[in-house]
Amino acid sequence: MIILALDTSGPVAGVALWEDGRIRYEAMAVNKMTHSESIMPMVEEALRRTALHQGALTHLAVTVGPGSFTGVRIGVTAVKAMAHALGIPCIGVDALEATAAGLENRDEIVCPIQDARVQQVYGAAFRGGERLMADCVLKLEEYLEQAEKLGERFLFTGDGILPYGARIAEKMGEKARFAAAHSAYLRPAAVACLAARDAARAVDYLTLQPLYLRAPQAERERAAREAAKHG
Repeated sequence: MIILALDTSGPVAGVALWEDGRIRYEAMAVNKMTHSESIMPMVEEALRRTALHQGALTHLAVTVGPGSFTGVRIGVTAVKAMAHALGIPCIGVDALEATAAGLENRDEIVCPIQDARVQQVYGAAFRGGERLMADCVLKLEEYLEQAEKLGERFLFTGDGILPYGARIAEKMGEKARFAAAHSAYLRPAAVACLAARDAARAVDYLTLQPLYLRAPQAERERAAREAAKHG
């Protein structure tokens, strides 16, 4: 089994190649939101570096969210197009689970958070690789209140720790620890490994869909205008 995995759900664009239990290639670019320009050249480079032809791929994987609406759409669209062209199945991977992967610690609850803007975070919670909290989008304080019901020691990771780290530390004190900069990003290798674990639930390109926890901003603004008009 050979899996090509993509991630464009956040500030990092990433590509990984997994083959029969090992990571053959991984590349990440902290390029903010230029994913539409960079992700396909990154795919081509991954195949070139591993001397693999597209026809050797057996599965495609991609983070389906939660995350940036535009970023998630770019990755999902790219994988759907490749899966259609190659005639191979796709595996959708939860972005928060992939962010937490590799930080498994049975003494701490791993809390992956992504900046959802408007003072909200996308968040979840895991311990020892097991999910303790479903994906959610909440105000930071509301998310922390939910997390504190689960335990006493917490390890925060993800792009949300940069804008919200000070507030988390202020509220949680010594109960909170933060992942080091080199491990606070979603790793495309984690996407590939989770996809390999879940290969039995692969779907065709028509079935693969993004995971949005709230409506896109344009839809929310339109709904607000309509509500104001009829209010």
